[in-house]
Amino acid sequence: MTAPRTRRSPEEARRVILDAAAALLAEGGVAAVQVRAVAARVGMTDAGVTHHFGNRDKLLAELLRHGGRRVRAALTDVLAQWLDRDADLLELVESLETLYRRGYGELAVALHAAGWRDRGAGMLDPVVDALHRLRPPGSALDDTRHAVAALHQAMATEALYGSAFRRSAGLTGPAANNSAAHVRWWARQLGLALGPLTRS
Repeated sequence: MTAPRTRRSPEEARRVILDAAAALLAEGGVAAVQVRAVAARVGMTDAGVTHHFGNRDKLLAELLRHGGRRVRAALTDVLAQWLDRDADLLELVESLETLYRRGYGELAVALHAAGWRDRGAGMLDPVVDALHRLRPPGSALDDTRHAVAALHQAMATEALYGSAFRRSAGLTGPAANNSAAHVRWWARQLGLALGPLTRS
């Protein structure tokens, strides 16, 4: 589908191009991110896209940084809302699953497959820090990190493979196709791994 061509500021054009490239990456992997496909999606010429990024390799490099920032910002928002509501672990896990299902799961998997790595502080450090502060004194920080990493892995792959994984374990029908029971299971596992959480 080709969008109608419109005049944009350079900053807006770069953002629109990167958003379109991120959508293509999530839909079809790195091979889908072609200058022509991005141009068609945003209503530009190929030359317009290359004007802003130089070439496909530079576009991909910037896309990885842009996608990483999007995932990190979305995770930070989910965590802040969870902390503000003084909610339980189930609500946090449900919020993360909803976030990933909105395309961030596919984006996270595609970014990783494309070679993006969080080179600064860990993308999940805010989640680790928030949960670790709620754990009993003396709790091992690495245990919190492992629990959060496992949850991230589960929620990021749920949108892509959740039903197939459940079927491979023998669940059928609604039990395989509905993630709600699995999300509740993950919340219980997170609670077991972290122990009692205490709000101040």
